[in-house]
Amino acid sequence: MFDTLTDSFTSAIKKIRFHDDDKALSKALGELKKSLLKADVNHKIVKNLIDQVQIETKQNGIGKDQFLEALRSNLHALLEVGGNRGFVFAPNPPTVILMTGLQGSGKTTTTGKLANYLKNKQKKVLVVAADLQRLAAVEQLRQITVQIEVELYEDESTKNPVEVVEAALKKAKNGIYDVVLIDTAGRLAIDDTLMDELENVKKAANPSEIFYVADSLTGQDAVRTATSFKERIGIDGVILSKYDGDSKGGVALGLASQVEVPLRFIGSGEKMQDLEVFLPDRVVNRLMGFGDIEGLAEKTASAIDEKTAKKLTKKIQKGKFNFNDFLEQMESIKKMGSMSSIMGMIPGMGNMSKAIKDFDFENSGELKNIKAMVASMTPKERENPELLNNSRKQRIATGCGLTQVEINRMIKQFKNAGKMAKKFSGKNGMKDLQAMMGQMGGAGAIPR
Repeated sequence: MFDTLTDSFTSAIKKIRFHDDDKALSKALGELKKSLLKADVNHKIVKNLIDQVQIETKQNGIGKDQFLEALRSNLHALLEVGGNRGFVFAPNPPTVILMTGLQGSGKTTTTGKLANYLKNKQKKVLVVAADLQRLAAVEQLRQITVQIEVELYEDESTKNPVEVVEAALKKAKNGIYDVVLIDTAGRLAIDDTLMDELENVKKAANPSEIFYVADSLTGQDAVRTATSFKERIGIDGVILSKYDGDSKGGVALGLASQVEVPLRFIGSGEKMQDLEVFLPDRVVNRLMGFGDIEGLAEKTASAIDEKTAKKLTKKIQKGKFNFNDFLEQMESIKKMGSMSSIMGMIPGMGNMSKAIKDFDFENSGELKNIKAMVASMTPKERENPELLNNSRKQRIATGCGLTQVEINRMIKQFKNAGKMAKKFSGKNGMKDLQAMMGQMGGAGAIPR
């Protein structure tokens, strides 16, 4: 997600990696300045960052470690804007969030992503369809909420969003909901009609917080529109959408300090799972190439049930891992979001995240073939892969439209994966896993 920015810092580090003089520092700072401006970071932000890094590096003695520390501390200061982080629940439920933004910013999709994020935290969420200006908005929300299995409040009998919000809040209080997410109207540009409607909805909703959804593809315009919304309506945080499609990515670096409200979440992909909490400490680590182990652990915990994981580990250790277990784990991994996002959280694996950027885990041909193969098996065959003799394999191949050669190959891959999983679940499993990870990605990170 931060590939371009991380590359900027990597290039700068290389200029000073083996030298400790003013010339090397100037080259490093020049490279950093050029890269950040190219990444669409605001020029004033770049100038201030470069000046501060230069001053602090010289104060502590020019060298790679001093440069890294100065860069890290100033990046953190840049992103550390006062206010709440992530999602904050109101003292008394329901927590009411007003979702605002221009038309086309990804506001409705982001509302769905946020609802999915909260649902995965075991919260009861009500999504409110209060965007009555765009004809497809309610239908879009309807489809999203069905997909993520979250309740939607809509009312086709009125065109007044205030009436919709008031009725939805009454339902939320009676239904003991934890969170209410209100999707409001947007326009192609900021105008008085839009702002008047939002002000009326705000009065009716009395929201706990107001989120502004900014389209990262609009670059510095995202900063300007967020500032306008803040001045007129008031916002408590920004969610940056479509960040996976922004090849530059620089808007994330300066947005919080420019708008003077914290960046709360980033949309990192097209799927409902692709929404990440924006926490400065973790983001700086990822920008510097150090990964985000805490974030990865949280994603894993939300997608994989602890009891199920323990039960699976015991089965793996006994060599009883079967096709039902395999499909269940595939579904869990899908809940964690895009593979490139996951890889970017692992220290040293940043380069690999680029290589799989366009890999769609859910719709990959190989996974579809595996699912088709398993679907053609009997329940006993799924539970006990050892039953699969040649005649059974031929029947399965015919049933799923594959050749027996393909079936043999996939079954062999499955058995090899089971052996590897058994090895990693043993006493020396973590050492083996760390050694493998080091071989795969050790060269990808910026050296500490």
